[in-house]
Amino acid sequence: MKLEAIEVNPEQAPLFTVIWLHGLGADGSDFEGLVPELAIPKSASVRFVFPHAPVQPVTLNGGMRMRAWYDLYSLDISRGEDQQGIFRMEQILGEVIRAEHARGVPFDHILLAGFSQGGAMALFTALRFPEKLAGIMGLSSYLPLISRMAEPALQAANQHTPVFLAHGLEDNVLLWEYGQATANYLQEQQYSVDWRSYPMGHELCGEEILAIGTWLRNIVGANGRDMALSK
Repeated sequence: MKLEAIEVNPEQAPLFTVIWLHGLGADGSDFEGLVPELAIPKSASVRFVFPHAPVQPVTLNGGMRMRAWYDLYSLDISRGEDQQGIFRMEQILGEVIRAEHARGVPFDHILLAGFSQGGAMALFTALRFPEKLAGIMGLSSYLPLISRMAEPALQAANQHTPVFLAHGLEDNVLLWEYGQATANYLQEQQYSVDWRSYPMGHELCGEEILAIGTWLRNIVGANGRDMALSK
């Protein structure tokens, strides 16, 4: 399955790509307008790709068809997760990453990001991806199948990839504790995790957007210098 997507392209040939996944029921346009607020310098030549999740029935919403990365049974993830759907989407998103590589962007200049269910898939896919990526970002999200990580093993390739996690302390959709459990788990596995909490609900706030922009600029700036030195 090839996912349709919205793209925001730089003026020059892209040196980096940020693949950003939306939340349940939204679409790729959800975070398109955020790009200017991140203050990424033009010299970094970053392409933003905002894929649209496929439309499918969602159990949580009475079987209503909507854009979803996988089926969601309950907001209480301890009541079961759509393992088959999560693994299927991991394969599809892996192809999205490989498609960017085929367009000329090195794997280690590709970042995978997402919000809510999109953040969950970004974490799951990137942490299991066999090639080194530039960064991983999960906003108001969690790591799916975290209690079964012996089966969906983490890949060593991204052991040292920067991970940015942020969550609202007042989130009543995906509880802050889910984000905290993900941060704790990754830190126990010796991942480099930047974990932030904000006094907000299931959303983004201004302070968080500033932190995201700083984190992204640090990654593309450092990698950009490395690329220049290697030439």
